[in-house]
Amino acid sequence: MSRNQSGANEEQSANDAESNDRTTSRRSVLHGMGALGATGLLSKAGLSEASNGAIGNVPTQVADVNQTSPELEKWVDEVPRPSVLKPDGRKKGKSYYEVDMRQVEQQLHRDLPPTTVWGYEGQYPGPTIETKRGEDVYVKWKNNLPEEHLLPVDETLHGTGPDVPDVRTVTHLHGANVEPESDGGPEAWFTQNFEEVGPTFEKKTYWYANEQPSTSLWYHDHALGITRLNVYAGLAGFYFIRGKHERALDLPDGKYEIPLVFQDRTFNDDGSLFYPSGPDEDEGEPNPDPSVVPEFFGDTSVVNGKAWPRLTVKPRKYRFRMLAGGNSRFFNLKLFQYDEETQTIGDPGPTMTQIGSDGGFLEKPVEISDRLLLGPAFRADIIIDFSEYEGQSLLLHNNAPSPFSGVAGEDPDDVQPLPEIMLFDVQEKGCKRDKSCIPKRLARVPEINPDNAVEERELPLVEGVDEYDRLKLLLGTRESPNGLNWDAPITEDPKVGTTEIWDLINTTVDTHPIHLHLVQFQVLGRRPFNVDQYNADRESGSVGPISDYCTGELEPPAANNRGWKDTIDADPGYVTQVIAHFGKFKGLFKDFTGEYPWHCHILEHEDHEMMRPYEVLPREDGDNLFPNPLVAKKSGRTLFKIGPPQDLDGDCLYEDVNGDDEFDIEDAIALGQVAWAYENSYLELSDEQVAALDANGDGELTTQDAIALGRMALFG
Repeated sequence: MSRNQSGANEEQSANDAESNDRTTSRRSVLHGMGALGATGLLSKAGLSEASNGAIGNVPTQVADVNQTSPELEKWVDEVPRPSVLKPDGRKKGKSYYEVDMRQVEQQLHRDLPPTTVWGYEGQYPGPTIETKRGEDVYVKWKNNLPEEHLLPVDETLHGTGPDVPDVRTVTHLHGANVEPESDGGPEAWFTQNFEEVGPTFEKKTYWYANEQPSTSLWYHDHALGITRLNVYAGLAGFYFIRGKHERALDLPDGKYEIPLVFQDRTFNDDGSLFYPSGPDEDEGEPNPDPSVVPEFFGDTSVVNGKAWPRLTVKPRKYRFRMLAGGNSRFFNLKLFQYDEETQTIGDPGPTMTQIGSDGGFLEKPVEISDRLLLGPAFRADIIIDFSEYEGQSLLLHNNAPSPFSGVAGEDPDDVQPLPEIMLFDVQEKGCKRDKSCIPKRLARVPEINPDNAVEERELPLVEGVDEYDRLKLLLGTRESPNGLNWDAPITEDPKVGTTEIWDLINTTVDTHPIHLHLVQFQVLGRRPFNVDQYNADRESGSVGPISDYCTGELEPPAANNRGWKDTIDADPGYVTQVIAHFGKFKGLFKDFTGEYPWHCHILEHEDHEMMRPYEVLPREDGDNLFPNPLVAKKSGRTLFKIGPPQDLDGDCLYEDVNGDDEFDIEDAIALGQVAWAYENSYLELSDEQVAALDANGDGELTTQDAIALGRMALFG
């Protein structure tokens, strides 16, 4: 599938016709709050006042979730630990897996009848795949699901329809640096035994290169138009990349390292999963039946496939690989001491120490002084020390409102809360001496230098309605500020080996977790902007540069957001700025070209058009590896600026280092400066740039290359 940019303006005109001309109204509803005992918990936990709400002219619309789960006794089931999958064999000398997707019945709570779910290898959540950094892995994902879907399928959404199978799957390894054929793109779906396949399906067995930092990835379904249903049915699991460096850190491991996936579900009395068949009706066109809903929030906490569970721990340090795996819900987490008899919470419990984010370790541990925010698809590598809480119960508490707008809480009448997530029981008896530690330094995270960006893209997040008067969220561009559908021509097309800055301009009232396939990016910060003026200009067709609307300076990211990320919370009223390098970088990642999605990871949003393709283009003959001068910086201070280097004779050695159109001894001196700055991490270079300056051909860039270049300049 290949789409160019030529039709973007026509698509924009079509979306303008659906533009927003309604009275401003905040989507809000409260469901099941009394059953959850939420009011007292929220008050005790200290919800803060909402602020910075953006305005969006959209109709009020909420999920029709009059259904509430049967009352279940909390904390009766122990948190299960997903099994670790063993390879089925070898392919090309590397680990090979065959993973079945099957429908099974699973006990999600002691007092519930077994629940019909979909699971990888017949498990919900699926088994964990563990591999080593840099080691190829092959996986054949196999659809052995029934032909009828568990949940209501809306055939008006993109990728669906009477001629498309209701049950189709495709597995995406979230956070992976991967070839497009193995990315699990939304149109690469397949049915049972691969009898039918989607338009971009290319191969049955996926290849994962794992050329990226040690981290927690996760795999989940990504079929176009039904991702929300397939994931809600149970299709998700962990994927860990491990490395030698990780083992040397002496972190808690073995039975003291536990993956935790936080989700929310609503149940029928017979134990089956409830998912709404449509939103509450509003004035306007009648909704299809069934119909997509704008978001969905279950009323029951489910952790690792158990409802309202407890986890028994020893009084020592544990490592938790946390994942927010729900459809729409954000989690804002904190531990409190808890009295089970009175069901009340007391003083704060142990603090969490974050050592890793989506794409790998942070440079150094970050103590979470208040709460840990996890948006949909976020991962956090966390250490908790229970040694001072022997014999106590600790509640993992959540105060994120739903829908979430980037703040800790709102008026309790405007949230669908899920305050109680799980319970930790700390045993009284001690254990063998805890030899694990929290290192002062974790890993080197090479910074992507904004000075190397060749493109800055302005990408608005906008609200509108579809032909049925349903809320529809879109991603746009500076040229198409009212948003584009999934099938509009591609507008984002970075070249492999280049760096770009993407400005995520949130004009809506909710926070959107934005995910880019293929890359791990870094967060530059957030900048407030005048939403009202931007939206007015957007609707009148006169949008200017986003800098014209900004009302404050760029706010740097929090310490725990300064590592590798693949999903970021774009808050309303802010421009969230991320920087990505599309290819090899400082010994990490691989060069891949082709089409990949980027989208909101609220699954109801991505199923309803808040998803766009982008294409990484190959290099062209004659592409200059050094489009900009080389700038060395230390602690924000510029040390020097050189070049840009040039290849004067076309032999792929950029001998004119200082860029003066001549090759002489001055270039050797300049290369000595560049090599020194690179070795000391004051200058960022791609693998291709290092190779282009490697004068002695040893595969590295050191001051020895300056000596070699000097000899060439003097003696030819």
